[in-house]
Amino acid sequence: MLENYLPILVFVVLGILFGVGPILVGYLLGPQRPDSEKLSPYECGFEAFEDSRMKFDVRFYLVAILFIIFDLEIAFLFPWAVALEEVGTFGLLAMGVFLTLLVVGFIYEWKKGALEWE
Repeated sequence: MLENYLPILVFVVLGILFGVGPILVGYLLGPQRPDSEKLSPYECGFEAFEDSRMKFDVRFYLVAILFIIFDLEIAFLFPWAVALEEVGTFGLLAMGVFLTLLVVGFIYEWKKGALEWE
């Protein structure tokens, strides 16, 4: 039973090595010459003149959430399109309901002015 999970374990270990390995090699082989400018919080040439905890407009977050929602919609469309022959008419109707709900939500957001930028 455990031998069925060996390929998964190998895949996870290789993924970790490919992710952490280059970072570790860069850290070990890269030059370590910190100075006061590199250790400063800003490298843009001047000190900060405002509080870093200022309030952002809620539209930034709204646009980000709408992007995530419609990005996930596309993520659901690809497997559905691949398995369309297997799911048949019921799958077609279910995806139609799903897309209709998303389009209605998008139209609602559009009418409320959530996508308007001044």
